[in-house]
Amino acid sequence: MTTEQETAGAASDRPGLDVSDGPGADPTATASTGGAGGAADGAIGQSLPAGTLFARAGLALRRLLRHEWTLAVLGGLLLAIILTWPTLRDLTRTIPQDIGDPTLQAWQIAWGGHALLHDPLQLWHSNTFYPEPYTYAYSDTLLGYAPAGMIGEGPVAAVVRYNILYVLVHALAFVGAYALVRQLGAARIGAAVAGVAFAYAPWRLAQAGHLHVLSIGGIALALAMLARGHGWSLRDGYRPERARPGWAFAGWLVAAWQITLGFGIGLPFGYVLALTCLAVGVGYLWSWWRRGRRPVFGRKLFAADLAGGGAFLGITLFMVMPYLEVVARHPAGRRTLEQVEMFSPPWRGFLTAPGENWLWGERHAAARETLSFAGEMTLLPGVVLIGLAFAGLFYSAWRVRHRVLLALGVLVTVVLASGTTFGGDGSPGYATLVLHVPGWDAIRTSGRLVLWTTLLLGILAAGALTALTRQTEPAPAEPPERSAEPVAATDGATTAGPEASTPAGATTGSTVAAAGTGLPVLRSASYPVASGGADESARSRRDSRGGTRLAARLAALVPLALVVLEGVNTTPHAPVIPQPAAMHGAEGPMLVLPANGTLEFSVMLWSTDGFPRIVNGLAAFTPESQARTHAVTTSFPDQVSVGYLRDLGVRTVVVLPEYLPGTPWQDVLLRPVDGLGVTREDVGGHVVFRLN
Repeated sequence: MTTEQETAGAASDRPGLDVSDGPGADPTATASTGGAGGAADGAIGQSLPAGTLFARAGLALRRLLRHEWTLAVLGGLLLAIILTWPTLRDLTRTIPQDIGDPTLQAWQIAWGGHALLHDPLQLWHSNTFYPEPYTYAYSDTLLGYAPAGMIGEGPVAAVVRYNILYVLVHALAFVGAYALVRQLGAARIGAAVAGVAFAYAPWRLAQAGHLHVLSIGGIALALAMLARGHGWSLRDGYRPERARPGWAFAGWLVAAWQITLGFGIGLPFGYVLALTCLAVGVGYLWSWWRRGRRPVFGRKLFAADLAGGGAFLGITLFMVMPYLEVVARHPAGRRTLEQVEMFSPPWRGFLTAPGENWLWGERHAAARETLSFAGEMTLLPGVVLIGLAFAGLFYSAWRVRHRVLLALGVLVTVVLASGTTFGGDGSPGYATLVLHVPGWDAIRTSGRLVLWTTLLLGILAAGALTALTRQTEPAPAEPPERSAEPVAATDGATTAGPEASTPAGATTGSTVAAAGTGLPVLRSASYPVASGGADESARSRRDSRGGTRLAARLAALVPLALVVLEGVNTTPHAPVIPQPAAMHGAEGPMLVLPANGTLEFSVMLWSTDGFPRIVNGLAAFTPESQARTHAVTTSFPDQVSVGYLRDLGVRTVVVLPEYLPGTPWQDVLLRPVDGLGVTREDVGGHVVFRLN
């Protein structure tokens, strides 16, 4: 093997310098045959026999299937299927965790698709909580999943759709975090650990019934694409010659899509993006002042940021306006510090796993009993992850100042996630945000900010494993000063500062930039090299280094396996209540009795069969009109209640006898309907009253 071949081959595994694939890939890079050769092959291919064309197509397909990012996506899907099992075993009849919030969210996805297909102007005025407007904004909407909601109809389709999305959000979380950490400069195993931790951290199992909380993959993916688009990584800093405006624009669009999934997770993400833009702007001005000249920032990249950022702001405003209208109409929908305090976790909560965690669940049972609301207070990111991140503070591929910043980020996110627990009242801290920062008074569950803690811990852990598996020497504590202006290389590629220099340890031969990458590759020496003992010694050193690298990578697989093990779940899968035959084809507006408790979520799910308007619905607050309807109908059927429902516009009342005992409506079926102008019919064991 020539020196050129050896160096080029090593570069593909070098963390932070791999530009052959993924978010760090240079789309202008060509195959090893060279750009001109590839073009010539394409021209000649038109006259080649069909068998040759098929052979080349097969070769291209094999290369695609072996590509790192193909393997990452397929691996992420396979891991999601395994670690969310048995979700896909019974797609039509069960749903993860319980039949509370998951059935609500299955309805939300279905309504979003139905409204956009049939009446987009009525999107925010759903068929529930009749006759109230803006009812789709009573909780996080998951509107970003509306395209899936356009496929299929009815409750069964809604459950199947939810279960598939439940698996896919885990896969996206893994791929997004893997892409981000690879873009930052980590090796593959380190990025895999960060991806698994981000997607399957033990705390996420307590949120198995909250799809909007699990849907965090867009956050990491958007950050990866934005970093790639701006040519930035932790390993190399800002490299303007690596900027890709298309990636930056796409990153903004992914960020906007993440916002459409809900503000419980999206609002903090929006503020993170805003603070990042502010920090970049300040850094840009500081560099301009310090250097005395404007830093390089391409016009196309600026245009991409302007267009993408504008789209992000526009979609955010589109999502915000209905929620502001809801708060204006229903002040009870605004969160208070008392509610935040109710869900604020104590410090020990960050070291406690939920009961659904296979490895730690039973072991932490005693600790969970001391928590007032375990579902929002069991926030363990992972014991192995914490250990790896701690090791990453002292042994890492990241520079010291980056490790310090990451550690500070972990501390800040823990402080904010602790809600009002920090300092006794959360001020300064989360309470400060609730009282003074727009939008934060809509979030009562501070503990969900632990997702940022998990991501930062994953980056620290990836730095440690990258240092263990990398082939190069540790990066210097501070990067050498580089020119802000690109310098033309001898072969026409652009590079800057240190990239144009000969790699350390090279004493002979010339350097050229690898096609489209700006990275130096050594050519073989142009003068004779002594043979014999020197060759044997070099070969021996290479074999020794190869064995060491293999051993390091095998060792790094151990913590990866342990992080996967910490993500194994025992999440229950609850049977979904079948739709009553009495509701199939029933005329709306409709009231289903009894109308209280989590049964309302199932009623909302059943209403996906045609989406008739229903008075039923359950949210964090009860609209006054719904509370009044509940109070009046406890005496149904009588003259007052029937008259009230007719004035309201209700045409059908469906009664489910098996759920009546113990409710205010338990005597509904004992009352006569004589003289009320009401017909009564038994349908499949349920009773339908029609208010003629």
